[in-house]
Amino acid sequence: MPRRPRLGVQLPEVEREVRWPEYVAMALAAEDAGFDSVWVGDHYLYRGDGRPERGPWEAWTLLAGLATVTTRVRLGPLVACLNFHPPAVLAKIAATVDVVSGGRLVLGMGAGWNRTDFDAFGIPFDHRASRFEESFEIVRRLLDGERVTFAGRWHSTRDAVLLPKPAGRPTLMVGSTGPRVLAATLPHVDVWNTWYDLFANTPDGFARESRTIDDACERAGRDPATLERSACVLVRFPGGAGERPDEPGIEPVDPSDLTAALDAFAEGGADEVILVCDPITEGSIRTLGAALG
Repeated sequence: MPRRPRLGVQLPEVEREVRWPEYVAMALAAEDAGFDSVWVGDHYLYRGDGRPERGPWEAWTLLAGLATVTTRVRLGPLVACLNFHPPAVLAKIAATVDVVSGGRLVLGMGAGWNRTDFDAFGIPFDHRASRFEESFEIVRRLLDGERVTFAGRWHSTRDAVLLPKPAGRPTLMVGSTGPRVLAATLPHVDVWNTWYDLFANTPDGFARESRTIDDACERAGRDPATLERSACVLVRFPGGAGERPDEPGIEPVDPSDLTAALDAFAEGGADEVILVCDPITEGSIRTLGAALG
């Protein structure tokens, strides 16, 4: 039987309003409970989905703060929208957070999907895949220690370099199933991640999705065995808190079944499982950690 996947937890985004002291408490609880990683979403504003207008705190600022209060867990955006920032600036931000954390950053990346983020904050929503392709090249090369001069349709740099020089490149993760994003990233990234609604929150669904990534790796000239796989899995405590609305075809994992579910996800090829809990609280995190022992 494959070994149990590494275990992460996503902290609240807009499930409810959370202030900084609670973020600290939850991150420290995850570290105390033996979790391997802590994640935050990267969005600006949600509206128009039949729920009240709501917005999260800025992801990179949260990650920098969490890096100063934790010592062991890996930290990352789930996932950073490369189209929110000029790519060289994002590379600088990521390198800084990686240094502050002592090399614990996992740079999750995607092209973005929530149009309100873009429209409300004055960010172009068009040509997201094309913009991502250029951004990813600049970010990757800068984090690899290169001097980068780049002239693209959407982005440009002139002899850009990251100084002070980072100690090393952070782990790179892509969170996408888009063919163009995968083609650009799979030759280079360390991890592929997917959200629970894309595989119906089941180990079999994840295994099927993972096999499509095997095919994408082969098309990109990458040995599929060298790419780690990460699954976000919805866990709902009895009664829940209504933080995540019911979705057709999605059956949340009950905490009492989590050990078996993790073993099944490992069989399906998951190297890491990131728990998305309902509710996401310090108590939930500690309860899950104790149950998994």
